[in-house]
Amino acid sequence: MSHTVHGMRATRLQRSTLAVPASNPSMVEKAAESNADVVFLDLEDAVAPNDKEQARKNAIQLLNDIDWKAKNKITSVRINGLDTHYMYRDVVDVVEQAGAKLDVILIPKVGLPQDVYMVEAMLNQIEMAMGLNKKIGIEALIETPLGMANVEAIAAAPSRLEAMHFGVADYAAFHKARTVNIGGLNPNYPGDQWHAALSRMTTACRAYGIRPIDGPFGDFSDPDGFRDACKRGAALGIEGKWAIHPSQIDLANDEYSPTEAEVERAQKILVALEEAAAQGKGAASLDGKMIDAASEKMAKNVLAVQEVLKARAA
Repeated sequence: MSHTVHGMRATRLQRSTLAVPASNPSMVEKAAESNADVVFLDLEDAVAPNDKEQARKNAIQLLNDIDWKAKNKITSVRINGLDTHYMYRDVVDVVEQAGAKLDVILIPKVGLPQDVYMVEAMLNQIEMAMGLNKKIGIEALIETPLGMANVEAIAAAPSRLEAMHFGVADYAAFHKARTVNIGGLNPNYPGDQWHAALSRMTTACRAYGIRPIDGPFGDFSDPDGFRDACKRGAALGIEGKWAIHPSQIDLANDEYSPTEAEVERAQKILVALEEAAAQGKGAASLDGKMIDAASEKMAKNVLAVQEVLKARAA
């Protein structure tokens, strides 16, 4: 084990992230009543240029008017890109007028560590000026070749960055990839064409204490395809997935929550290793399989999520 270890920068339950255009207040109000862990009010791709300013005003009002904490929601706003003239007003107006109700800002198309630095510098100044007591977190959308080429540097840079999301739609477009459905699998590719990108982003996240989150799956009429995508992500160590339709929320929550069997096995692993340790052994056997210190870490990961879910249910 290296002497250098990066702990988690921020821990949040983020099994499902529901994307909602801020240009549609009724959709946002319904999102607040949903089972989504995170709701992000979109000011970027889901909002037409002529609606950008009104969407920003809507986001401010909706953040302030809805009791998000009572509804167990993490609140997020996806600002417009750093290459647009909308971005600075998104940050300034939303944080100045609704910063106390905002948990994180999602930055689209992050390509360099400096992109995160720019938004953080703005947040630092606004929070000081407004006397905000809490620091608003930052999440980065990795959805360009530049962002993926620099994903380790983005993760490694000291910042308030706490999560990375894989934006598969723009990523495919920038790569000129042949796709059949946003986030879906092309049958002409021998396997999962998004695996390498997701794996690389996840590794960068885990190396530097950042949560990895998978992005959208466009065909909301295909629940089995969505579930399969969640299963593949969970197998890699990803913590959650976007829902672009309410029907995907419970599917994501289900797939990114530990099952009863997983919880039971995790508990058995800890008991078996404790008994082995009492006998001076560093490893043990459980159900015909060897378990050791790595098994203990994996078991504790499962039980940590279960404890958060139990606390929320209470």
